[in-house]
Amino acid sequence: MRLTILLACLLAACAPAATPPPAGTPTAAAATAERHAFVTLLGNDTIAVERITRTANEVRAEVLLRAPRTTLHVYRMQLDAEGRPVTMETTAHDPAAGPDSPPLSRETHRWGADSLRIESNGGQAPGAAAVAGGRDVLPFIDMVHWPFELMLSRAHAAAQDSIAIPLLTGRRTSPFVVRRVSAGDYTVTHPFRGTMTVQVDEQGRLEQLDAGRTTRALLVRRVADVDLPSIARQFVAREAQRGPMGDLSGRGETTATVGGANIVVDYGRPARRGREIFGALVPWDRVWRTGANRATHFTTDRDLVLGGTPIPAGSYTLFSIPRADRWTLIVNRQTDITGTAHDPEHDLARIEMQTRSLPEVVEDFTIRVDPEGSGGVLRLQWDRTEAYLPFQVTAGR
Repeated sequence: MRLTILLACLLAACAPAATPPPAGTPTAAAATAERHAFVTLLGNDTIAVERITRTANEVRAEVLLRAPRTTLHVYRMQLDAEGRPVTMETTAHDPAAGPDSPPLSRETHRWGADSLRIESNGGQAPGAAAVAGGRDVLPFIDMVHWPFELMLSRAHAAAQDSIAIPLLTGRRTSPFVVRRVSAGDYTVTHPFRGTMTVQVDEQGRLEQLDAGRTTRALLVRRVADVDLPSIARQFVAREAQRGPMGDLSGRGETTATVGGANIVVDYGRPARRGREIFGALVPWDRVWRTGANRATHFTTDRDLVLGGTPIPAGSYTLFSIPRADRWTLIVNRQTDITGTAHDPEHDLARIEMQTRSLPEVVEDFTIRVDPEGSGGVLRLQWDRTEAYLPFQVTAGR
């Protein structure tokens, strides 16, 4: 669903949300519940829609996610007098049936003074687990941002230039660092995905989050309200016609035999999704992961000569520096790393690549290894750009 979904959400918006009452006044809270919504985009695609109802002692969030397929989750978090979590119940529902339908699975978080207990019934990981950390720990939910608002409100109230707030990622806590840039502007640094820019209102409520320089590149906007049942029907109908969206950035594998060398490239395949790619989403003159998520891995069982540079047989990671007129390919000795973990101390080689314009748009980033002449060509293709590098296989190895 493209930007039209966001417009539909805005058209469905209700009156501006009311300010939540002070904590510890449950009677007033019930009468003046605040309702708002978040819409999350990746390029032109709507990835998530969240409808949140907030009182002084409770947060209820109904969340539609489209990746890898359309799902509906309902979160009910109880808060103490200081606005810290006490319990959170998460239920999964059939998106076509709505949030009041019988749950397909249930998970409960219970916060103690110095620990957090998680109990699951159904879903992919039934059972129970305990995690160190008390009520200062907030949940991190992938592609869901209502917990970020709790984090930002806490940072805003602290009035510090920088504060680390623990979030539960999976079964462990990780520090998310919130830094104040100006009165309403912050950055949030994810432990391994990168740094987001954030705008908040005068009360520290999330207005917009731009993760364009992280591994997810999401854009989150606040709206007054949404017609969630109508949007759910659109998502379900679209999925029935065209199939599920799938992972935001799937993995690809290219295999080729060139001159007796067996070459394998494992890489992430981000989609264009209507975005301007090079010089925008992927900036000029900066090291790029050359894919998405986990670093791109390149393996050859024979020695190669890439653009005149010897590359011994083995496994490597590939990074690149895109420029308007030429690219640089970086061959790095480190493996089993994420795409943000490039360390130039481990670079084996930096090799210039040529570029050309493609006659048609390549929607998903693609790496090809094509036999050509007595050797081959490594091709990196996305949007209308191809960066390419001829190579030879060393005789006798």
